[in-house]
Amino acid sequence: MITLPSPEIACIGELLIDMISTDYADDFASARSYERLAGGSPANLAMNLARLGKSVGLIAAVGRDAAGQLLIEEVAAAGVETMGIAQLPLPTTLILVTKSKEVSQFEAYRSADRHLSAEQFAYLDLDKLKVMHTTAFALSHEPARSVILDQMDQGAAAGARLSTDFNYAAKIWEGKREEAIATLRRIAAAGALIKMSDVDYERLVGEPITDPKVAATGLLDLGAHAVCLTLGGEGCFVQSAEESFHLPANPVDVVDTTGAGDAFWSGFLAAYTEDRSLNECARAGRAMATLKLSRLGPVREKREVADLLQL
Repeated sequence: MITLPSPEIACIGELLIDMISTDYADDFASARSYERLAGGSPANLAMNLARLGKSVGLIAAVGRDAAGQLLIEEVAAAGVETMGIAQLPLPTTLILVTKSKEVSQFEAYRSADRHLSAEQFAYLDLDKLKVMHTTAFALSHEPARSVILDQMDQGAAAGARLSTDFNYAAKIWEGKREEAIATLRRIAAAGALIKMSDVDYERLVGEPITDPKVAATGLLDLGAHAVCLTLGGEGCFVQSAEESFHLPANPVDVVDTTGAGDAFWSGFLAAYTEDRSLNECARAGRAMATLKLSRLGPVREKREVADLLQL
């Protein structure tokens, strides 16, 4: 009998085709051509974590088509465990994205990614899991939402730290803001690490962040273990029950912002699994985000957290 390996980090949610405009564009009318990349926030995070030397598995669903097979091969080539990826008789999800130095525009054409099942989690050894991560995108539709929340409840009960990048967008949730808030509350109450960008926070709450400490405290009061608010060019603000601090952004000539949040959180979580301080986690995240912002596409080179802390 073959014993299947179980990762220390499980990234749960969308694996999809990103079609990113080759030219900077404010809208799709001015985007003339596109480059294909493997995408989806959990997938990007998983690939970044693997390149940082972490044992990570991706649980996702793609189509039983050429695009789905290509995505699985690309994720595996990055060093991610793919046993939790299902291929379904549905189209692989695709997203159009504008190349941007600020906030990208996107249009999602969803199908397979929404159809996760409990069976995909069966190979995980919950006693070995350090982190279970998901996104607001992944949680926006059933049946994936119920499956993810139930599995994360089991992971938390076994001692894993839950994590979410709550990248809320009204058109992904089809305007069901109260459902999104209730979902965030449930994850936070389990002592999760919560990451939100200032843009996503404003989309969810309905008003901009004027005081990061007030915003972070509100999320911490839901039961979160720690909160990290990314503030674009202003850096990030991190708060837990024990500490709070602002970390400025590194200066960088921005080439493309797509995936910068995933790069940041990969550095943060990689450091977190090494029992680093929250300040070191944020610094590792900042270094990864800086590397990502300076290029189109992912950070493909392999690094270690210790290297990131020197940047």
